[in-house]
This record gives sequence, C-alpha cells and structure tokens, in this order.
Amino acid sequence: MFKEFDVVVVGELNVDIIMDQIEGLPAIGKEIIAEKMNFTLGSSTAIFANNIATLGARVCFVGKLGLDSFGYFIKETLDKKGIDTSQIVMSSELKTGATIVLNFDEDRANVTFPGAMNDLSLSDIKDECLAKARHIHISSIFLQKSLLPGLSKLLAKAKALGLTTSIDPQWDPQERWDIDMDLLMSLIDVFLPNAAELINLTHAKDLGEALDKIKKYDQTTIVIKNGHEGALLWDGKILIHQPVFSNQNVIDAIGAGDSFDAGYIKKFLEGCSAKECLEYGSLMGAINTTGYGGTSSFSSLEKVNQIAQSVFNYSDYVTEG
Repeated sequence: MFKEFDVVVVGELNVDIIMDQIEGLPAIGKEIIAEKMNFTLGSSTAIFANNIATLGARVCFVGKLGLDSFGYFIKETLDKKGIDTSQIVMSSELKTGATIVLNFDEDRANVTFPGAMNDLSLSDIKDECLAKARHIHISSIFLQKSLLPGLSKLLAKAKALGLTTSIDPQWDPQERWDIDMDLLMSLIDVFLPNAAELINLTHAKDLGEALDKIKKYDQTTIVIKNGHEGALLWDGKILIHQPVFSNQNVIDAIGAGDSFDAGYIKKFLEGCSAKECLEYGSLMGAINTTGYGGTSSFSSLEKVNQIAQSVFNYSDYVTEG
C-alpha cells in the first residue's frame, strides 16, 4: 500500500550554538575564548530528519517549537529540505530549545535548555499522521519528559498501524536509565544506542557484559555505535562488526550518530540486508564529520555523493536520487 511518507520523525527540536577552538572548560568566575562559532539546526531528531530527507526519504516531523526567532529558523530550515512540518506546533507560551556546544575535536560538552521539547506528549501525535507513514523514528527519549511516559503506547500504536519502528535513546541527563528494556525491545525493530548508552541501559559493567545481556532480544536489530572502534550489530543470531570509515581531517563529530541513523534507516527502508544498512550508516556518520554541526555535510545529495567518493573512495555507496 502506498504511503505518503517514508518516515514520521517524532521528537525534539532546538538550535545548536557551537563554540570551536576552545582550550578547556570555563571555570566559575572566569572566561575563556572560542576562536570560532557556528549557529545551526540542532537536536538529534531534527538532524536525523534533515539528513535522511537529503538521502531521498519522504519525511514528516512531529514536534513543538516556541513562536520565536529560533522556532522560525528551525521550521524554515526543515521546510527548505522538503520535510512536512504541518504537525509541528508553534506556541507563544513556549520557548524553543537551544544547546550550547563546547566542541573539543571529536568530543564535546553540551548545555541544553529543553524549552518546548519538554511539552511534546502522546496526545500531540495524531493517528492520521502515523497512518500515512511506513516507519517511525524517535531520538533523545530522556530529553522529552512529557513523551517518555507514553512512549511504549506510541510504539504499540505505530506497530498496530503497520509501521516499523526505530529509536536512538541518546544520553539520560539524570543518569537514571529507568526504562523497561524488555517492554521497549518488544516494540522496536531497530535500536540505535552508542556503546556508553547501551552499557547504562543494560546496567552492565562494560560493553562485553552489555552484549551478553542483549542476546535475549532476538526480534530486535540492535546497532551499537562505538566511535573509533566502528559499529556492532546484533541481529538476533550473530554479531556483526563494521570498521570505522576513517576521516583524517575531522571538523567535528556533532550529529555523527544521527547521520549514522539516517543512513542505516534509509537502507533499512529500501529492504537492504543488515550488513548493507550497517555499512551505509557508518559511511554517513563519517561524512558528517567532514563539516561543522550535524547538517552542513548534507546540504544536498550531490554533496553527499561527492564526499563519499572524494574523501572515502566509496562510490559503491552513493545513493541515487
């Protein structure tokens, strides 16, 4: 059956204010200098939506923004990418979220004001919208305090409507990690944590123990992003390792995991094998590191193709428009 959207993306929306070329963290009562600053579309969910749309997916976004300059910037950015923003609520009673990113080479420290993203709840997600899509993707579940209590109900509803599902949980700022993993895994087709997140979610002492604990989830594909170590995939039967696509000139790694997700889910929706999805996701994550922020390397499909070939020599993986 034809669906209007390949993916309905549910989640947080904010801007990123990125400070680069800084030496250490600021101390209370003191000031340090950032040699560079960039202002761009932020939030894991929005970066995912922007980049999978660049790769050719038809995307609808469900979220909340303040009726302010940051909100207008985000909506206009998504509109220009061809993303359906009709399900984004803009409220004069809320303020749009923002993240200050202190960037240190391939790592970073973030300070986030959640703003409107705290207000998005299950009641804001219409069945009619879900029914128009093939797949639902959700990121940063712990940042969305009004959505989290209804998360399992949302996933169950999506499954009942015939959608496949994916989640990138992201970090829990409270470091409580108090979700029902057994229930969640029964409702997710593709789970996309990084190694540190998986260790915390499974209450394991290290990645080896975490991998042992997830082996019981044999109906969910679990993809683990692990930085320079590449990525791992548990498909319910075997563990697959994908080496990293090395970039010797990293600009920053902001949004690399979200770009990985976009590449993986794009291939997943095309019916590719888990190994092909893993390779393409890894390539998209690497492409992300060639520009600042999470979306500058994904300004167009032509740019993605050019980077894939010239930087990583992987024309085999170029996505057709």
